[in-house]
Amino acid sequence: MKLPIKWLKDYVDISVDGKTLADDLTLSGSKVEGLENPFDIIQNVVTSKIIKIEKHPEADKLFVCSIDIGAEEPTQIVTAATNMKEGDIVPVALHNSVLWEGVNIKKGKLRGVMSNGMFCSEEELGLKDKGTCDGLMIMPADTSIGIDIKEALGLNGGILDLEITSNRPDCLSILGLAREVSAIYELPLKSPKMSFDAKKSDVEPVKVSLDTPLARRYMAREITDVRISESPEWMKSRLLEAGVRPINIMVDITNFVMLELGQPLHAFDKREISSGIIRVTESLGGETFTTLDETERKLKEKTILINDDEKIIGIAGIMGGLDSEIKEDTTNVIIESANFDGVSTRNASGYLNLRTEASTRFDKDIDPNLVPLAMDRVCALIESLGAGKVLSYTVDVYNEKRESNHLEVPVSYINGFLGTEISSERMMTILESLDIRCSLNEDVLVIDTPTFRNDLAIKEDIAEEIARIYGYNNIEATIPHVNAPRGGRYRHQILRRKLENYLVAQGLYESISYSFISRKDFDKIMIPSDSPLRNAVEIRNPLGEDFSVMRTSLLSSMMESLSRNEARSNDEAYLYEIGKIYLKEEGNVLPLEKEILTIGMYGKDLFFNLKGIIEVIAEEFALEEISFRRSTNPFFHPGKSAEVLAGRKVLASFGEVHPKVLSNYGMDKPSYVLEMDLKMLYDLAVLDRKYTEIPKYPSVTRDIAVLIDDAVLVQEMETIFRKQGGSLLESYKLFDVYKGKQLPEGKKSVAYNLVYRNREKTLTDKEVGKVHDKIVRTLEHVLGATLR
Repeated sequence: MKLPIKWLKDYVDISVDGKTLADDLTLSGSKVEGLENPFDIIQNVVTSKIIKIEKHPEADKLFVCSIDIGAEEPTQIVTAATNMKEGDIVPVALHNSVLWEGVNIKKGKLRGVMSNGMFCSEEELGLKDKGTCDGLMIMPADTSIGIDIKEALGLNGGILDLEITSNRPDCLSILGLAREVSAIYELPLKSPKMSFDAKKSDVEPVKVSLDTPLARRYMAREITDVRISESPEWMKSRLLEAGVRPINIMVDITNFVMLELGQPLHAFDKREISSGIIRVTESLGGETFTTLDETERKLKEKTILINDDEKIIGIAGIMGGLDSEIKEDTTNVIIESANFDGVSTRNASGYLNLRTEASTRFDKDIDPNLVPLAMDRVCALIESLGAGKVLSYTVDVYNEKRESNHLEVPVSYINGFLGTEISSERMMTILESLDIRCSLNEDVLVIDTPTFRNDLAIKEDIAEEIARIYGYNNIEATIPHVNAPRGGRYRHQILRRKLENYLVAQGLYESISYSFISRKDFDKIMIPSDSPLRNAVEIRNPLGEDFSVMRTSLLSSMMESLSRNEARSNDEAYLYEIGKIYLKEEGNVLPLEKEILTIGMYGKDLFFNLKGIIEVIAEEFALEEISFRRSTNPFFHPGKSAEVLAGRKVLASFGEVHPKVLSNYGMDKPSYVLEMDLKMLYDLAVLDRKYTEIPKYPSVTRDIAVLIDDAVLVQEMETIFRKQGGSLLESYKLFDVYKGKQLPEGKKSVAYNLVYRNREKTLTDKEVGKVHDKIVRTLEHVLGATLR
């Protein structure tokens, strides 16, 4: 937000310099990012009066002018311009002058005649866009001669550039910032003229229909006998300093009031509202519309539109249409002052890539009660500048009124909260200087906030308002009187830290990747076409196609990390990542976020390394029972992968990566990956540890070797060990698996070491043999095993 200091002084009589004003505004919460004057680049350009014009003796299209610049002797200028006459006052760039774009002007001869400078157009002074000027700038006849052009045009005041936070849309106006300044310096705030004389007329009023709840308020008035001309110099200089180019008096007035009060307005040529009714609607999607900048734009659905019954005439809160703009022959104008939904306006300006001064204000959710104030101010200016006559009728549709917030805040609370001893009278003075109505009921401030301060909702907001105007520098620094007990970690945080320590102890390095992936990654990790994992959450404004959706699996992220390591000629890699996946849920707007552990490694045959890591995790987290079964996930190599079951639920899956997946990522070395559901792990984990005394009685060890079908899993044998061994079987351990020519085809030899113990007495061979024989018989009966 640009704040011209000269314009500010129209409302507050300040005497401080620009640097002090910038510091005080920043200290009060309105951050000033810079103090500048863009017109300072213009040097040695002064006003001059043309005394005499003669034809150039050597060139038909050049003229030799004698001018008065307030010096003792006239100065000579050679020009090709034709729109000036004797007696006109024009700006002249003298020898060693600098123009708007940094162009240096020096004296020299033109076709043999000396020219001591150059006459200037508005374009060369930065007052109009390129290609919009027909000749020299002709200044008013009462302009002083020989003075600096910046002084003559009122462009020599400082300009503050402020960063306005999204909760303070009231400061997106000169008057809003003037209110802040008046409160800081305890000076009266002058209000702009709002009164005007409306003209009675029998003209049929324009009708307004709000056909969408996204339009909160719409007010319209009609101006007749419109006179399209240039704006007065004081208005043009105000607009230029604020960064807005003057166009014509009607457009300039609406822009002036928008900057002054913070309420965007728009002027329509009434001839373009052919149906006599203005409808505010939402687009259906797919419509095209040509805006004032002569660009045809394709609209998405839910864009707020201004229509008559036949066509679109404007994109609400952003820009009007090319056909409805004010023209040279316009005589009747409809002034629009309205309020639209901020989120919808922001979304539309975003996808249209069309940011305007109006949309910047609307998307900050400005006050609907500004609408009539801005309308009255526009009408007052139109009348006072002779730009037209205001008709007496007003159309105002206001469906959902914004009310002020009512708060009751004890003075003692504010002083206690701030650590101050500010009197109640001083607090009331500060609040009233900010247009916050308040009264005192014993020790309590009874407050009704203005509707343009929708950010004042709780008692802490009131304390902040008092503190910033009172001056943070006037508040003594104190140590907060609070107890700050050290908080502990949540259960899942403790478990995650424990898990990370175990993974690092296993020689793994942490990997971190983006949550955004490409849809192509689903094909690269061979997710089936009908899998719900392909139903990913799409990013509305992605950085690119490679980051267009939220990931539903960490496998692609881990493969990217592994392939990157192999491409960097790393012989081996051992990585883990703890991250989230995002799964769509029916009936919920937000996706389900699941925390997943992924481990990836390559370098040698690491299948049993992964299995060992799972067993360590199961042991450290005291999982009661886990089992394994073959995995059918196409990501893994068939026959070299498994799922880890906790009860009947899949806790994890792991195995060697399928060769096609490796090829998709340009990898040559066999890789091994594990993916685990951490929520399930945390839910099953047992943190409590119980002491078990050292056994008093000896154990008995027996080895068992059986011949079984190759398709039988050793896990099936272990299930029989646990079930038939009962309380006497203390542990079992696989120590040999053999396949060879000595065995029948399709058979394998599996050998286990079984440990038996009774904690109450010493076991006898008979007792051990009874249980051991039961296990052997069950293996023979259930699995068709043969004891070797």
